[in-house]
Amino acid sequence: MRRELIQGVGRHSRRGPAPSAPGTGQAEPDEAGREAARPVAGTGRRRRQEGPTPFAGAPEVRGGHPEQREPGGGWGAGPMRAPVGSGVKAPASGARPGAPRPPHHQQQATGARPLIPGPRREFVEAFDGPPAPPAPPRPEPVADDPYRSVTDRDPREPESRRDEEAAPARGGKGRTLTGIAAAAVTAVLAVAVAGQVAHDSASGTGAARAAGVDRDDADDASRSDSRTTPSPGAAAVKPLTYEQKMAKPYPLSPALTGSGEFETVPGSARAPGKGTLHRYRIDVEKGLGLDAQLFAQAVQKTLNDDRSWAHDGDMTFERISEGDPDFVITLASPGTTGKWCAKSGLDTMEDNVSCDSAATERVMINAYRWAQGSATFGPDKLFSYRQMLINHEVGHRLGHNHESCRTEGTLAPVMQQQTKTLDLDGIKCRPNPWVHPVAE
Repeated sequence: MRRELIQGVGRHSRRGPAPSAPGTGQAEPDEAGREAARPVAGTGRRRRQEGPTPFAGAPEVRGGHPEQREPGGGWGAGPMRAPVGSGVKAPASGARPGAPRPPHHQQQATGARPLIPGPRREFVEAFDGPPAPPAPPRPEPVADDPYRSVTDRDPREPESRRDEEAAPARGGKGRTLTGIAAAAVTAVLAVAVAGQVAHDSASGTGAARAAGVDRDDADDASRSDSRTTPSPGAAAVKPLTYEQKMAKPYPLSPALTGSGEFETVPGSARAPGKGTLHRYRIDVEKGLGLDAQLFAQAVQKTLNDDRSWAHDGDMTFERISEGDPDFVITLASPGTTGKWCAKSGLDTMEDNVSCDSAATERVMINAYRWAQGSATFGPDKLFSYRQMLINHEVGHRLGHNHESCRTEGTLAPVMQQQTKTLDLDGIKCRPNPWVHPVAE
C-alpha cells in the first residue's frame, strides 16, 4: 500500500506526459503501462527555460534574445489557402497568402498546410486608403517673363522627388500634404521675389543709392518715357559745307618737314571769266594729311571771286592737272616751304610764313599757316585768313609788292604782311583778305 502511494505521488509530480518516441508520433507508456494522453496542438510558443535570467530585471529569453510579446506577432496569424484540388483543408478566415510557415509542431496531422502569420490590421488600414490624386501640371512660363529665372523649376530634381511623381499613390496622404505645402511655400517666395524685383526696377534708384549717387526723379531713364527714336538718316553725320571746312582748323606741327615729294591734285576747273587767262596747277606735298581737294577748291573760288584779282573781269583763272601751267600753287610743310623759298633768296623759317618763289614755278603756301592760321586774324576768322593767304602770294606772282596800311582802323591792304602784324609805324589796321573789298 505504501508503495502505491509513493508511485502516485511521483506520477502526479511529473510536469507533463511522456515524450513521444521519435519518428512515431505515439506517446510512450508510463511506468504503470498506460498510454499517455496525446498532446494537443500548441500555440507555437516554446516553454520558458527554467533558471535565472542573464541579467537582473531582464525578461526571460529564447534563443539568446529578449522575448518580444505582441498580440498576433508583427503580422498576426492566419492559415494559408490551399490550392484547389490539392486535398488540403482551407485555412481559417483571416489568414493571408504569402505569409511564412508556422513551426513544425503547429502543423496538422492531416497534411494540410500550416497556419502562417498575416499583416497586422493597423498596418493594412494605413495602406488601404485611396491613392492621392496627382498634382496638377504646372503651366509653362511665358517666354518673355522677366522673372522666369525666379519661378522656373530646377530640371535637376532629386531622385526622391522624381520617384514620388512616378508613383504618387505610394506616398499616401502624408506625402500629398507635404507636396502641397512645399508648392505653396515656393509660390509665395516666387511672388515675393518677383514683386521686390519689380519694385526696384520701377523705382530706378536702388542702384544709384547703392553706389552713393544722388539722382533726381526727373532725370531717371524709364522705358515708359515718351521719346523720339532717331531715324537712321538723322543719326548719320551730315557732311560739312565748304564754308564749315574752311573755318575749321587742322592739327599740324610748325616744325614739320615733309618728304619733299609732291603730287598733283587731279581734275580741272575752267576759268569762269573772259579777262586775261592764267592757268595754274595744284601740287600738295605727300604725307601732310590735309584735304587736297578742299585746298584746290579754295584756290579756284578765291582767285575768281569779284573781290579778288578777277575784279571787273580783268583776268580769270583756270586750274589744270595736265599740260604747262603758268605757275604751280604748292601746299607744303614749313620745312619744305623754307627750302623752296630759299631758292629765291627768301627766309620764311623765322616767322614760319609763305612765299612766292619767283626763281621757280612754285607759289609756296605754308601748310602750318593753312592749317592753324595766325594770331592777327584769330581762330574765329580762319576762313578769311586762308583767302588772304591765297590772294597775297598769287599777287606776288602777278607782280605786286608789299604794301602798308596808311589809315588807323581801316582795312589792311591784301599785300600787307598780315600774317606777321597789323600794326606798322604805329598805325593799326583791320585784317582784310580781298584785293577789292566791299565798302563798309
